[in-house]
Amino acid sequence: MYVKAEPATDVNRNTEWFTYPGVWTIYMLIVCMSLLLVLSIFGCSAGMAWTIVHLCHFAVTYHFFHWKKGTPFADDQGIYNGLTWWEQIENGKQLTRNRKFLTVVPVVLYLIASHTTDYQNPMLFFNTLAVFVLVVAKFPHMHKVRIFGINADH
Repeated sequence: MYVKAEPATDVNRNTEWFTYPGVWTIYMLIVCMSLLLVLSIFGCSAGMAWTIVHLCHFAVTYHFFHWKKGTPFADDQGIYNGLTWWEQIENGKQLTRNRKFLTVVPVVLYLIASHTTDYQNPMLFFNTLAVFVLVVAKFPHMHKVRIFGINADH
């Protein structure tokens, strides 16, 4: 007569949006639209445009996913104040489909940007540095790690 229900899990409004259907598609559309925007505004080569998109993707995602802590919502009682968005997503569970997707995107952008610039410096250096920082920040062993105390809670 009664339905046995599981207790509700703690829902983090800051990260739950990334579990919605279609988010990956929209994410990729934003990247592609950014490429078209760079090409139309700057009128540069495809390689330079991919490099600009890759470096902008690096700057935006590093800041919002790996640097900024907490949530913009007051109803969480501050329980996420010491965690970045990456550390909050899926309650810290590692190697999920969403985390793998977010790790593959900068690698693919790196490969495209590097190939379309014919692996020429200085673009190769900047692209390599950006992908290295983003991928290392996403390693499971880097969860809640603050290198040299940078961005640590004091």
